[in-house]
Amino acid sequence: MSERRRSRSRGRAARIAERSNVQTEIVAFIERKVPFYEMAPVETLELIENNADLILEEIGIEFRDDPEAIEIWKNAGASVEGERVRFERGMLREIIKTNAPSEFIQHARNKNRTIRIAKDTAVLAPAYGPPFVRNLDEGRRYASIEDFRNFVKLTYLSPSLHHSGGTVCEPVDLPVNKRHFDMVYSHLKYSDKPFMGSVTSGERAQDTVDMAKVVFGTDFVENNTCIISLINVNSPMTFDDTMLAALKVYAKNFQGTVISPFILSGAMSPVSIVGTCTQILAEAMAGMAFAQLVRPGAPVIFGTFSSSISMQSGAPTFGTPEPSKVLYLCAALARRLNVPFRSGGGLCASKIPDAQAAYESANTLQTAMLAGVNFMLHTAGWLEGGLVMGYEKFVMDTDQAAMIQEFLSGVDTSENGQALDAIREVGPGNHYLGCEHTQRNFESAFYRSTIADNNSFEQWEADGSLRASQRANKLWRQMLDDYQAPEFDPMVDQELLAFIEKRKASFPDSNV
Repeated sequence: MSERRRSRSRGRAARIAERSNVQTEIVAFIERKVPFYEMAPVETLELIENNADLILEEIGIEFRDDPEAIEIWKNAGASVEGERVRFERGMLREIIKTNAPSEFIQHARNKNRTIRIAKDTAVLAPAYGPPFVRNLDEGRRYASIEDFRNFVKLTYLSPSLHHSGGTVCEPVDLPVNKRHFDMVYSHLKYSDKPFMGSVTSGERAQDTVDMAKVVFGTDFVENNTCIISLINVNSPMTFDDTMLAALKVYAKNFQGTVISPFILSGAMSPVSIVGTCTQILAEAMAGMAFAQLVRPGAPVIFGTFSSSISMQSGAPTFGTPEPSKVLYLCAALARRLNVPFRSGGGLCASKIPDAQAAYESANTLQTAMLAGVNFMLHTAGWLEGGLVMGYEKFVMDTDQAAMIQEFLSGVDTSENGQALDAIREVGPGNHYLGCEHTQRNFESAFYRSTIADNNSFEQWEADGSLRASQRANKLWRQMLDDYQAPEFDPMVDQELLAFIEKRKASFPDSNV
């Protein structure tokens, strides 16, 4: 390419960047202004609820290796045989409806980032749990604490993500029994958005609560929700002692929990839609009711992670119609229970950020948007069935998340939105490009993607013929270069680090 052509290309790129550099309004959470998509009639939902009561009454739920949990259920009037707990029809629903809040506030370190989780809101959070990371420059590798910090920073810089998340990737370069300190510290230090806590043991959950007390104040944490944490049901119909221990710590301390049956239909639930929804409802109600017995009024979210498997290979599949149907039905069931709902995300089985990743992720993201998900985990970064957190995939997904935010804002019916002045000014046979209304709304009229290239072929070729993933690679690197940490009281930081140092020194490193 000649120097003159390169100069023209650079000038054009600068002009495009300037036109695209619209300041996005930062909102703490999405206020939903569009209706829910209801897939099934009330009769179908009532059928699922009736069948869930049958499961709870006849089969029951196992609470393993936790005598305290068994004693709590006995005192509540449940029928207990060993570790199997059975419930009279309607018992769990009554506990939930009497005690569980229909909405709640999770406080952020920055009060302007505090979120409300409710029927009419949506909060988007990044992916959770991958032990590997991937980018175009290094390929696939194990995640480190530096990667963890990077994704906390990227999340902080992403206006379409309202929540810092939890285990955004697993820092395998740190001891298993101590890495939670570094992860929670990273959320508190490098972001001021709300965050999720550790659930890999009751002790680690307590460490999370104690660290929050250093930052927010003991009295404040004891009376307000500053942490949300993910409690996965060991489906089918089992809660293990690890999840129960973490659930009890958070509920006792008035912190939020997302009770999520973890379903791969065909392996961990029936292959049918109604059968899977029935099991999910039974499991979720058992966990949410248990939290209320630990502490009445403890915030809970009805969680669902549901996918299917390939009946040929047994491998998980994503973005297919059946999990979308499950999601729609469970969202409606959560609304009937009057509790917030969690599901969705940019789920895919693809190994790289390619067309398969885009299609599968878009299917799940849009289903979650229409269904009425209130807390969306795994919104950004998910690859390879959740084994990998992708740098390029992350920023590509946040672009989709921003579109969700715009869609849920609803339709502008103001005088400006009606645009009658523009229609009068232009009249028949002319165009709107130069009219006053268009000029006034030029910068904010339409969503502008951070990733998509809408230029001509010649312009795209002159700019390097970049694929979407290559543009995303440039974007996340620039974001990290531009990152500036939010303000953090140095005295609080010092106290937090001293707490971590003391706790780490009190027991030896371990990889379990």
